[in-house]
Amino acid sequence: MAQPGESRPLTVRDVQQLVRRKDAVEAQIKAYYELLDAQKGVGMHEALVDAEGFPRDDIDLYQVRTARHNIVCLQNDHKALMKQVEEALHQLHAREKEKHARDEAEALAEAMGHKQSLPQAFARVNAVTPGSPASISGLQVDDEIVEFGSVNINNFQNLQNIATVVQHSQGSPLSVTVIRSGKKVHVGLTPKRWAGKGLLGCNIVPLQR
Repeated sequence: MAQPGESRPLTVRDVQQLVRRKDAVEAQIKAYYELLDAQKGVGMHEALVDAEGFPRDDIDLYQVRTARHNIVCLQNDHKALMKQVEEALHQLHAREKEKHARDEAEALAEAMGHKQSLPQAFARVNAVTPGSPASISGLQVDDEIVEFGSVNINNFQNLQNIATVVQHSQGSPLSVTVIRSGKKVHVGLTPKRWAGKGLLGCNIVPLQR
């Protein structure tokens, strides 16, 4: 398993293995403390000789000394493992944070590039009457018009340009291109008489740039 500082990046599985090792060491330390407790409650620092300086005969001195030695060694191992877990978690968090920042930057760059590649609109639809030719064609409120038949940003002067195209295209489909929710959408619109006013049934206003 890669440790912090090695070439292979740490994975969540590596951290889980470290945590399992830490848990195993903690279980061993607990077992040795229980062994000491069974020896008349002898802990890590109680004297192993009697008042006269002789080795105590009421406990298993070998077991106590071995348990104490192992506890000290295991506590050092535990401390080292805790440091490894902390460093590994920090490394994973830093990498995740870096990935998130990179993803956000890429998404922003893509959005900016997409925005710059969209054609420039010259008018906006601010009303569409239900059942009208405009409504049937799929035109929607807030659609920004980039092409209306032969009219585009380069030759648009005022709304009369659109009105002229509509008058000359009565009964014939017009190719209309709009920007909707940041995307270019093509609509087939046929100006014609209907139950309402005009030939379209929508209201278009120039865009103020």
